Amino acid sequence: MSDAIIKVEGVGKKYIISHEQAGGYTALRDVISSKAKGMIKAKKNSLPAKEEFWALRDLNFEIKQGEAVGIIGRNGAGKSTLLKILSRITEPTTGRIELNGRVASLLEVGTGFHPELTGRENIFLNGAILGMSRAEIKRKFDEIVDFSGVEKFLDTPVKRYSSGMYVRLAFAVAAHLEPEILVVDEVLAVGDMDFQRKCLGKMKDVTGKEGRTVLFVSHNMAAIKQLCTVGIMLREGQTTFIGSALEAVNFYQNDDKANSGIVHKGELNDAIGNEHIRILRFDIRPISGELLSISSGVEFNLEFYNNNPDKNLAVTFELRTMDETVVFHHGHWVCENNSSAKGVYTIKSTIPEHLLNAGSYKFTLIFAQNLSTVFLFIRDVIQFEVMNEVLAGNSLPMPGVIRPRLSYDVSYKGPYKLT
Repeated sequence: MSDAIIKVEGVGKKYIISHEQAGGYTALRDVISSKAKGMIKAKKNSLPAKEEFWALRDLNFEIKQGEAVGIIGRNGAGKSTLLKILSRITEPTTGRIELNGRVASLLEVGTGFHPELTGRENIFLNGAILGMSRAEIKRKFDEIVDFSGVEKFLDTPVKRYSSGMYVRLAFAVAAHLEPEILVVDEVLAVGDMDFQRKCLGKMKDVTGKEGRTVLFVSHNMAAIKQLCTVGIMLREGQTTFIGSALEAVNFYQNDDKANSGIVHKGELNDAIGNEHIRILRFDIRPISGELLSISSGVEFNLEFYNNNPDKNLAVTFELRTMDETVVFHHGHWVCENNSSAKGVYTIKSTIPEHLLNAGSYKFTLIFAQNLSTVFLFIRDVIQFEVMNEVLAGNSLPMPGVIRPRLSYDVSYKGPYKLT
């Protein structure tokens, strides 16, 4: 007999994607018009109206009681879908899961809360959902309120809470009402640094002292290594690695490094680009060390074919975060004074160590004459991730796009004296 508290066998999740563009409502004339257009364009349009998309495919693993499991992977790998299935929010399309215990989930801000009820009422509601008696909830009530820090607003409807207050109360409820399985997505990123530290400490206690099971999804590799004992990596809905948390993080970081580049080796006309410019290579690598991290710095190398002789050619590199915040937008002349020639050019540059904060970034490339006439614009041509690390004894994520190492000149001027 298996001693697994979670057993996943052949689990897959399929969604149907529609390619039709629907408005807010459809009038009869719209239906008639759409049908007419459809008959005219039916032969030209080869794209199906609907297609299948498998968010997860054939997942198989077991998790034992008391294990802290980190689930990692790129955006879109299927991590959140897996947590929703394990939390019984959605059903798998194929396969089966076996859960031997109560599950408390913290997947999104406000999950499991009724917006019209107060914080106090939602604590009792969540406890009832977990199958706890009123007496059991009362016994944990003060601990929950103290941990969340929302005592002043306990009798206020939670719809008036900020996102940070929502998360603090939701995590306190999920962690203190003693579920056998605690499922946490990276919703903790909403909280401040002190609260994140409290959450990681509580999750350690949940597994180490209380023997309960934690499933934790995060892009913070330092937190995964610090908290988890087991690591599961997903890529395109499938498990690519299951092992210790440290091994999983190393596998993920090396996998990320190997895939953060474009290398073209075929015919020139097949390379990314157009009749003006073709991209032959664009890769990202650490300046020092093996992995991209805050202290490694970033080197980027571009090789391209120019088919525009006698032009003032310039290349602009735009770096943005995944939420579209522009980190920098910087152009560089390739050839000045109408001196460009047909052929292959290379450009190499670096982003200094201790400048970019941990997170995911993407490059956009713009090739233009005189920084005005655009020859080629490629948005989000490459994506890479800068890993977090332990700096000054702190492994928690820090806010901000940049995380520079600054030097300070501090001097003591003596006690204050009235003049």
